Amino acid sequence: MTSNMPIVSPPTPAPSPRPIPQYNPSSEFSTLLGPASRKQYLISILHECSPAELRFLSQTITPMLKRDVLTELPAELALHILSYVDDPCTLARASQVSKRWHDLVADDWLWKVLCDTYSFRADTEDKSATNLYQDDESWDEIDKFTSNSIDPWLTARDRLKRQELTSVSHWGPYADDLLHPRTQFSHQQYFRRAYGTMLNLRKGGSILHAHRMPIPTPDSGVVTSVALDTEWVVVGLANSKIHLFSAITGVLSRTLTGHELGVWAVHLVCRGGYWGRGDMDEDGYPDDAGDPVVPAALKIALGIDRRRRMRSPASVGDGSSKPSDICCTSEGWGQPNSIIVSASCDKTLRVWDATSGHCVYVLRGHTATVRCARVLHNRPIAVTGSRDSTLRVWNIQKGVMLRVLHGHTASVRCLDVCGNRVVSGSYDTTCRIWDVDTGECIRVLRGHSHQIYSIAIAGNFVASGGMDTIVRVWDATTGNCVAQLTGHTALVCQLQLSTTTNLLATGGSDGRVITFSLRSFTALQRLAAHDSSVTSLQFDTNFLITGGNDGRVRVFETQTGAWVRDLSERCESVWKVLYKKGVCAVMCKRAGKTVMEIWTFKPKER
Repeated sequence: MTSNMPIVSPPTPAPSPRPIPQYNPSSEFSTLLGPASRKQYLISILHECSPAELRFLSQTITPMLKRDVLTELPAELALHILSYVDDPCTLARASQVSKRWHDLVADDWLWKVLCDTYSFRADTEDKSATNLYQDDESWDEIDKFTSNSIDPWLTARDRLKRQELTSVSHWGPYADDLLHPRTQFSHQQYFRRAYGTMLNLRKGGSILHAHRMPIPTPDSGVVTSVALDTEWVVVGLANSKIHLFSAITGVLSRTLTGHELGVWAVHLVCRGGYWGRGDMDEDGYPDDAGDPVVPAALKIALGIDRRRRMRSPASVGDGSSKPSDICCTSEGWGQPNSIIVSASCDKTLRVWDATSGHCVYVLRGHTATVRCARVLHNRPIAVTGSRDSTLRVWNIQKGVMLRVLHGHTASVRCLDVCGNRVVSGSYDTTCRIWDVDTGECIRVLRGHSHQIYSIAIAGNFVASGGMDTIVRVWDATTGNCVAQLTGHTALVCQLQLSTTTNLLATGGSDGRVITFSLRSFTALQRLAAHDSSVTSLQFDTNFLITGGNDGRVRVFETQTGAWVRDLSERCESVWKVLYKKGVCAVMCKRAGKTVMEIWTFKPKER
């Protein structure tokens, strides 16, 4: 039985309540009042606030008004603004603000500007990690656009990479560097090292090693010459010995013996580098003509069997005008080992392998003491001056004399090199400018009235000084004397000339050090540096370092002449001081002994 009961529809649910509109006073405030009225209304409210409430408002409003300008600006403009910050500590703090700021501060261009501001100039050795073909500053920018190369060498490099060539004989000695370019030089890392070194040189530094050697006879322990690079310190002594120290640890590596009489000059050729000439040897013969008879290991040390590494076709054989190094070093020609050249009272020139300590060549030809020696950059060419009044040019890779330069009528006391030019100063009161490739005397510089003891060449300037107490500056092209600089009252025995800073620094037996401008030829600083003769003098854009017979090593600011510090403990006499890239070698006499101190001012690695 079915029941027909009616089905009742479910009750209709009540409608959902509408959301209650929230009251927004700012909306009503902006609707009812215009801009002028709003400002007056806000002012009236502020007048009613207590100091505590005003502080609360300030703390709330200030963050709302902040804008990160560097983040919102294009990178070029942001970097331009940051380039006006000349304090590296400020830049370091700025890099911690945000990731964007960190990326901006890490841009290498910014640190290059800072290097220029502090006059930290990276030389070839500093840029050894950089592509071989970056010859000037413009290459730093070109490297950023290698995908759209405007230079044929970069285009060639990219093409060789794409084709993955296994045979690159067409490119000869350039192929390795085209296919495997070196890593990019970092100005930020270079600035960090240079800045730390500068601070340590002002106040700091430590002695890596101090060597004390007895002096059997009065003259036997005298240090006559020093050469310094970032690896080695070479010391020549009047007792015929040559000491070789590590510039990294300060430890005595070895003593080179062979000279029969005192060593008067040493020169250090740094390992590596590139060949600065063309496909012909320096003696004018092809590569396969007359290799020297030396052991295979020493052939390797001299780079004889090594494929020559060229710089670029545009610069090969251009007679680069790079001046000599005040530290008696020169860039190598691509050889794997450092090479030492020494000149002696025994009338010989010796060529040594720094790594093994072996004497490779004994070069004879001079008939009297060999007083001075220099090696050209990127070429195995040495030039020597002697008391026999001649200069001689040698190929130290092949061990042969190339030519004799006649002209002086008395002892050749000093010489300097710049590119393929050699300048010599003699006791005959003249200076001469020579072409090292032809042996021709280009100019004879006359004007001094007494013996010449010091000479330097850089760019188109030659500076000379001697017994007449006058420093003369010459035009290397015309041979004319362009300036006579006075101020010394005794022998001018030290000279350094720099066209980079446009400065000439002179040191005399009167203990004075004078810096001159090469623009106006006027004295900039006159320093009473020492109580007796100045035995060493060296400057860069920041510091001037001197040594004297009064037993002091002194550091001054180059630009102002202000005294910075006295380095090392005072001794009886300072013979030689050399400084290079955070390493300083001090050769002196203390307590009757020859003391050789190797200092470091390099910042500690993190």
